[in-house]
Amino acid sequence: MIPYNTSEPQLIMPEYGRNIQKMIDFCVKIEDREERRRCAMSIAEVMATLFPSVVGDKGNKQKIWDHINIMSRFELDIDFPYDVITKEEMAPEPSRIPYSGSLYRFRHYGRNIQSMINRVAEMENCVEKDQIIFLLANQMKKQLVAQTPENVSDTKVFSDIAEISGGKIQINPENYRLNEYIGITAPATTGKSKKKKK
Repeated sequence: MIPYNTSEPQLIMPEYGRNIQKMIDFCVKIEDREERRRCAMSIAEVMATLFPSVVGDKGNKQKIWDHINIMSRFELDIDFPYDVITKEEMAPEPSRIPYSGSLYRFRHYGRNIQSMINRVAEMENCVEKDQIIFLLANQMKKQLVAQTPENVSDTKVFSDIAEISGGKIQINPENYRLNEYIGITAPATTGKSKKKKK
């Protein structure tokens, strides 16, 4: 029977074709290390001849050997003529994003609100600073009411602002009275609604 591509394993780098992939697969399985190295060198020469654009005008075969190592699934055990790319370099682990405790604790306010509070905390005392704090506090209260409509007090909002700002913003409840919010619902988090069939 004639073998069809659909029945063959998926190519790692399709641009080189299935024959090159089969040559590398064969090379990996050669038991003698020196013979395996010579086979790999021959494959590199064939790839450089068939795909001169990979080598470039200067004849640098670094990419060729990188690609051979990738196509061998990093299983080709030879002394490479270049420092080839490794499996770890191909898929490095993403660095962890440092989240502060306050960001997690006050996540219901959102990162933007917390960032704005910290920026306002660094401002010099002025009328504009007081106005911004008042606007932020009202927005925070609105968000709290949307999440938990009961027992939302101005004092709770002021306390959260003080903690988020590291104590730099202290609000006297006697000087501020926030707006009252009634019947606010939290924004929907469901996906797109399905289209109705006609």
